[in-house]
Amino acid sequence: MTIRDDHVLATDLATEAGEKLLALREKQGFADPSTLRKEGDASAHVFLMDALARLRPGDSVLSEEATREERLDPRRLKAERVWIVDPLDGTREFAEEGRGDWAVHVALWENGRLSAGAVALPAQGRTLSTLEPPVLPAVRPEARPRIAVSRTRPPEFVQNLARLAGADLVPIGSAGAKISAVLTGEVEAYVHAGGQYEWDSAAPVAVALAAGAHASRIDGSPLTYNQGDPSLPDILVSLPGLAPTLLAGIRDLHR
Repeated sequence: MTIRDDHVLATDLATEAGEKLLALREKQGFADPSTLRKEGDASAHVFLMDALARLRPGDSVLSEEATREERLDPRRLKAERVWIVDPLDGTREFAEEGRGDWAVHVALWENGRLSAGAVALPAQGRTLSTLEPPVLPAVRPEARPRIAVSRTRPPEFVQNLARLAGADLVPIGSAGAKISAVLTGEVEAYVHAGGQYEWDSAAPVAVALAAGAHASRIDGSPLTYNQGDPSLPDILVSLPGLAPTLLAGIRDLHR
């Protein structure tokens, strides 16, 4: 097993899970969104768990779709290698015809750091990964910065931050799609403070850090994974040059 193998594995698993989800979408159609969401979550989870059990039998796994007992397994907290996966990030968008802002996340937390990760964006036909990290887009010096926010519940905190920073808000679906949008130039930042879990951000943060983007809690502290409580309530991912401005604005709002 080499480091490169983990990058390849994360990329391949996220991509293949995404292809299976596209096939399910095509087969089932969109007449029954609730059933489509449930089958998408379950089938992608089973695929990833089976693949990791076969290919990395000594590693632990933390999945959004795991049972409560599986998430609380104390062996995970002592493991040197833990795969953190979100089999279907953005189930709402997955079950809406024509939407491409949903993702599959596969990340590896190894010895206290994110060592590999991949975010498949199946409906967009691409996978971003640490195997070949994306090249960050150039800064647009004369343009207003754009901040990705939830398309259904943009928090008031981020709206206030946008006014303070002179930024525009861009609604996007899943967390993985939002962070990917920073890396592909659709927005310059993603700020969230409304509650999340480790699987919502581990894979896209792994890719963002490998690409040289800024990724932290909104107070600037590091993002830490494989904790006993998998909640990770806030996050800031941005192009590196914009991070100081956003962190200063966040501090001003919390005074």
